[in-house]
Amino acid sequence: MSKKFPEALHTQELLYQALETELGAIRIYSAALPCAMNEDLHEEWETCLAHTRLHRDVLLDAFRRLGLDPETQTMGRQIAAFQGKSLVRAIELTYLAGDPVAAQITAAECVVLAGTKAQLNWELIGLVAQASKGELAHVLRAAHEQVQQEESRRLYCTKGWTRELWIESLGLPAVLPPDQETSEVEMALDATRLEQQRERVAWVH
Repeated sequence: MSKKFPEALHTQELLYQALETELGAIRIYSAALPCAMNEDLHEEWETCLAHTRLHRDVLLDAFRRLGLDPETQTMGRQIAAFQGKSLVRAIELTYLAGDPVAAQITAAECVVLAGTKAQLNWELIGLVAQASKGELAHVLRAAHEQVQQEESRRLYCTKGWTRELWIESLGLPAVLPPDQETSEVEMALDATRLEQQRERVAWVH
């Protein structure tokens, strides 16, 4: 346990789960890459894998600055690890089944599931940063600012890929790569910024 904020046990739990989620996402992207038949999707996932490694490093730096042990295990972290391993196994099973279309879609769906948890983690880290003071607020705010916008963009883009891959598999006209996601992502980011503004006002009052 950190001596710097022993009262914030749930904050520590959130950070442990966030780190485990990023570690799991690295394994998920690594398993997903062989399933990407579409060259643009393969390139997208390679970029996402690099970003995920960066997010892991951002968290590890925050752990160091807050005096937290990145090897600490909690029940929540163990569950997050189990979920990540389950997604990797789902990708592997579909890949081995020999249906490349199904494998690509399954991999995309697993990436979306992992990305949803990661985005939630970073959203919560941002809320804790807003509600905290001192070193904790400074460290978490810096980490959040480095990651959150890219995390949101990545999730929305991956959702678009998954939808269009499904549409293609159904024999319907698909847009690949899903370039139209750009405007949707920007709208989503604008909505996120407005929500964060409302939250800041709420904390003030």
